[in-house]
Amino acid sequence: MPGEFEPHAGCLMAWPSRAELWGDHLEDAIHDYARVASAIGDFEPVLMVCRPGAADEVRTRCSSAVTAIEIPIDDSWARDSGPAFVRAADGDVAACGFGFNAWGGRWLPHDDDARLSRRLAERLGLRYFHAPFVLEGGSYFVDGEGTLITTEQCLLNPNRNPGLSRAEIERGLCDHLGVDTVIWLPWGHSLDTGPAGTDGHVDGVLQYVAPGHVLLELVADPSSPEHVRGVANLSVLESAVDATGRSLRITLLDPGADAQVSYANHYIANGAVIVPVAGDGTNAVDEPALEVLRGLHPDRAVVGVPGAVLSLGGGGPHCITQQIPAGVSW
Repeated sequence: MPGEFEPHAGCLMAWPSRAELWGDHLEDAIHDYARVASAIGDFEPVLMVCRPGAADEVRTRCSSAVTAIEIPIDDSWARDSGPAFVRAADGDVAACGFGFNAWGGRWLPHDDDARLSRRLAERLGLRYFHAPFVLEGGSYFVDGEGTLITTEQCLLNPNRNPGLSRAEIERGLCDHLGVDTVIWLPWGHSLDTGPAGTDGHVDGVLQYVAPGHVLLELVADPSSPEHVRGVANLSVLESAVDATGRSLRITLLDPGADAQVSYANHYIANGAVIVPVAGDGTNAVDEPALEVLRGLHPDRAVVGVPGAVLSLGGGGPHCITQQIPAGVSW
């Protein structure tokens, strides 16, 4: 699986669908998904999966860079229910789908989301491989050079793969995503365990900058539960060696003890970083994190998008997107 920072053919998203998740905020969610899609569309094409009959709404709400494709879905977190796109040595791209049980059975129904990867591969004309275990895309990162980072909190949770050992899960990751080394962080975010939670997805606390270089959120305030978790994750990263034999370069970002969004939960597009902000992008509370990201990505535009409603739903821009590597067309 290529790293997210490698060239994309575009970005996969899914239109907000589950009214009972968003409640009174459904219209706000639709508005903010459209904002994210249009922001990404300034840099790369967006393929928006939507329920049958919703394509006109997508086209009305989003920019012309967003293509609507009608496929039955239950929910709108394409990173988790959609496929991982993998590339063979000859450059051929295929789709790999994993078992999907709606984050440990939190939501019903989820049958259509469980079928999304295969249906999308058929629509795109891609070879399809199915992995026989549950895995969400937000629970891991790859560097494109053989290394994967995940969390024990999520992948070892008994509501995912209770019949598999840690070693068996690791073998499955290596077999289906083409990696050789798995780095297990202990924790995701402490608030990621409620009704809309994901049990500690790694994309709530970390993102790859480049091979061998990661960004880690670590709250500096020692009274915050996130501080203890961040320190534990940092300890693992500092002693880790990736698939190429490198020690990791680690950049720390302190979001603050009362952060309303996860700045690590950003999407790396062609030429841009799409990052959630608590304010309107000019709010002083967001500026320190945005400045860190500008320093890490001097050749990409750092674009703030509304993050509060996405956070209320259980995620951020990274959770609602999935990179499609160069070589795929639609």
